[in-house]
Amino acid sequence: MTDVTWLTQQAHDRLMEELAEREGPTRVEITKRIEAAREEGDLKENGGYHAAKEEQGKNEARIRQLKQLLESAQIGAPDAADDEVAAGKVVTIKFIEFDDEETFFLGSREEAAHASIEVYSPTSPLGSAVDGKKVGEVATYELANGKQMSVEIMKVEAYTN
Repeated sequence: MTDVTWLTQQAHDRLMEELAEREGPTRVEITKRIEAAREEGDLKENGGYHAAKEEQGKNEARIRQLKQLLESAQIGAPDAADDEVAAGKVVTIKFIEFDDEETFFLGSREEAAHASIEVYSPTSPLGSAVDGKKVGEVATYELANGKQMSVEIMKVEAYTN
């Protein structure tokens, strides 16, 4: 079973547009460049041909990634109480050790490019530690250096883009 990726309607629409562009005009344009480079002759030392083939590979990989993402995507956010951290919500935490606060959106990395706020994945160490916690609860997660970090959930609210 595939994990669900929660997306805002805007992110879903952007990804659908990108997929359509990559499967249509982008694919056609790359194919034309490959054909034009083939007509030049010797492919072994044809830089334009090799560059177009590499671009074609990257485009096809992104198409596969988009299809997989959209196949497992749900628009909106999972059911959760108003004060409970879940994908699709804006979370304010306090780093207990530093008495410093941070606010972020808990969502897909596909949201990050267009969000007006920092985005953390629900599968990241911080994201998975706070997921399901409620305001006032403390979550602890492991940093890259192996140390533990504790955060208190200060506020949870709906995301408005």
